[in-house]
Amino acid sequence: MVENGTVQSVERAAQVMEILAREGTAGVGEIARELGVHGSTASRLLTALEAYDLVERDSETGRSRLGMGVLRLAAATRAGLDLTAQAGPVCDALAEELGETVNVAVLRGGAAVNVYQAQGRRTVALHNWVGNRTVLHATSSGKMLMAHLPTSALETVLEAPRERFTAATITSADVLRRQFAEARERGWAEAVEEFEVGLNAAATPIRGPEGDVIAAVSVAGPAYRLAADELPRVAEALQRAAEEISRRLGHRPEVTG
Repeated sequence: MVENGTVQSVERAAQVMEILAREGTAGVGEIARELGVHGSTASRLLTALEAYDLVERDSETGRSRLGMGVLRLAAATRAGLDLTAQAGPVCDALAEELGETVNVAVLRGGAAVNVYQAQGRRTVALHNWVGNRTVLHATSSGKMLMAHLPTSALETVLEAPRERFTAATITSADVLRRQFAEARERGWAEAVEEFEVGLNAAATPIRGPEGDVIAAVSVAGPAYRLAADELPRVAEALQRAAEEISRRLGHRPEVTG
């Protein structure tokens, strides 16, 4: 049985690494104050982490930073942090909660490529989108992925002609730019009967360890069930799911004071 003191030491060691990840470097006194412990306790924690190359201490300043051992562990771990493996359980639960189709898409070769699909038990699957390439400008996932492209890359994409799929498809570059700005600000994008008549969708971004948008998770359903005025409510559930997937992939939002 693990003693409470051992568990506390492990928790404190983890907190030390979180502090160093956030601050870059820190002194013993700073770490001790944040943990609420004596300086000697903080020093022992740093020494223990240093023994495994998880922390490095500058001999001149005495300040500590994360060590090369963290990279070794990350290399071993990241191979297992497959997007679909981490997103799958979250998407399955979301599809069950909302009763609609949930997809995860990534940007590949100028299209949104669906890599995972979840279907709630109450919903009859009409189409399996896994592996399919879908257009960017007329789908919620595509819009979300476009919204987070670097400006130069986005403008290159917007220079290409856009196909109109329904009367609601947006082909104007200016209108799309406004939608992308709104999507970035509120955290989700929508497509209301823009790719298929009678099909509505919303999407939110999935972020990688460094905070960059690496994928989008979307919910799509028939307009008679997933009406346009329902999309903000659905987007709230989507955002929670995207945050959980991002967390599983190693993303930690910056803490602001």
